[in-house]
Amino acid sequence: MFAFVPEYKNLREVLADQKLAALGDAYVNFVYSLALSKRKGEPVGAKVDSRLLAEALRKAGLRNLLPSRIDRHKQADAAEALIVYAWVQDAMTIEEGVSILEQFEDMVEAFCSFLLAARRKLSL
Repeated sequence: MFAFVPEYKNLREVLADQKLAALGDAYVNFVYSLALSKRKGEPVGAKVDSRLLAEALRKAGLRNLLPSRIDRHKQADAAEALIVYAWVQDAMTIEEGVSILEQFEDMVEAFCSFLLAARRKLSL
């Protein structure tokens, strides 16, 4: 869909791409804001905390694909890269992401589910 995003051979490459993570940051915050807006019945702009994404990445069993000495912020970047990569590859829609996030009260569980769905749909 977007020629500027390369196709990756494996999941490690996706998780390590810092430029993809930068795009993913905006995308994840947008999807999260849409889910909150639907829940509250009014427009909401929100930012997802790095701790939450890092914890969701660990809970999804993806932390082991990253270098051992990597901080929480880089772990969150990896989560954002995977989520946006699923979208740019047409594997998941914005609506699917919003739907997943809406299903959970616990946002760690919600993003864990989002990450697992992205991984499954990408077949990486």
